[in-house]
Amino acid sequence: MKLFKALFSFIALLAVTSLMAQQARIDNLRPYDQEGVNEFEYLKKDSLDFEGVKVRLGGNFAQQFQALDHSNTLMDVDGDGQFDNELYNLENGFNLATANLNIDVELVKGVRLNLVTYLSSRHHPEAWVKGGFIQVDDLSFLNSDFADKLMENITIRAGHMEINYGDAHFRRTDNGNAMYNPFVGNYIVDAFNTEIGGEVYYQKEGWIAMLGITGGEINGNITAPNTSEVDENSNRAPSIIGKIGYDSQVADNVRLRVTGSAYHTASSAVNHLYSGDRGGSRYYLVMSPPGVGAGDRGIFSSGRYSPGFMDEVTAFMGNAFVKAGGFEFFGTYEMSSGRNWFEPEKRNMTQVAADVLYRFGKNEDFYIGGRYNTVNADVSSDASVTINRYQIGGGWFVIDNILLKAEYVNQEYLDFAPGSLLSDGNFSGLMIEAVVGF
Repeated sequence: MKLFKALFSFIALLAVTSLMAQQARIDNLRPYDQEGVNEFEYLKKDSLDFEGVKVRLGGNFAQQFQALDHSNTLMDVDGDGQFDNELYNLENGFNLATANLNIDVELVKGVRLNLVTYLSSRHHPEAWVKGGFIQVDDLSFLNSDFADKLMENITIRAGHMEINYGDAHFRRTDNGNAMYNPFVGNYIVDAFNTEIGGEVYYQKEGWIAMLGITGGEINGNITAPNTSEVDENSNRAPSIIGKIGYDSQVADNVRLRVTGSAYHTASSAVNHLYSGDRGGSRYYLVMSPPGVGAGDRGIFSSGRYSPGFMDEVTAFMGNAFVKAGGFEFFGTYEMSSGRNWFEPEKRNMTQVAADVLYRFGKNEDFYIGGRYNTVNADVSSDASVTINRYQIGGGWFVIDNILLKAEYVNQEYLDFAPGSLLSDGNFSGLMIEAVVGF
């Protein structure tokens, strides 16, 4: 009872804070509150008359209560009479709160700036910049008929920014921003990264196409990458990203979106397509060894899995989204191959995920649903592992700026090496999260 009283007091405090937030309206950038749910590439709209530089200062805040247990098959590998793969002694409690600072600016008609800073995260106690971009929807300031005609259906983005590979990243939790994710945790394999580059979009009558090129890495760097006996010609190759799809209201109260995406880099000093989330996972210290901290390197992503394609990566993701009244389906099929610098042969990874939700209430302020997520990945030329997860939960938008959600999660690890932390591993339990976004 004390827990629920404290939780509702916390929600009330968030409500007061969010109601105090006043912001300018900036078109063609995703809202940070309930309005941004189920938005993907923000639809290109005609810009309003420019009335001077406008700034929208916003933020996100998220706090979780975690009640998870984990287990594995213990083994004394070296025969010293002690188990070598004991797990962290988990207890129920609150996780470290995470927060984002969002700055959106309309610099001139059709030209907008986005900048996101992580104020606190699981991996970094200090504030640091996630990334940002310049978005160009209109070139009327050039006073060119040719440029105006060219930009009728085109949008250009450039910066050190979240790449647009697949559709799953539009529904994921991004550190303090957990408003768009109907569940608490992200996918087991979390395809997300910030890279330096540019993307060009074409949108017309529901069709969308995108082509992007980036430096292929999470950080800018001019140092020559290391080589190995396996790969003596390691270098920094660009990443090429593409997407094509269709998104339309196909009938009254029925929306359909289908997209296919691809990502490829031939070589990299360190590629982070599957390990680029520096905010950390929501399942704190699950399947982790004793004596570690929640933000420690290699621990802050607990509950997730990376196939370790740090050098060469080729990935494809297909997504389908259907919304019919309150019913909502979002599906993902992903297959990728790659290797690190010391591997002569590529390995493969496949991921499947499906969200089924029902939203109800006056403004769809409530929802219930479930997610199934499974991953199969090669760990060598003759061995593979499987991870299965299901999440069941629901949420309540207390107001447009506040979301309270809860889930039951169960995740199992199959075919991992005996004596490892993940050998016959499992974690399960309850997660409760309060989110604010404005």
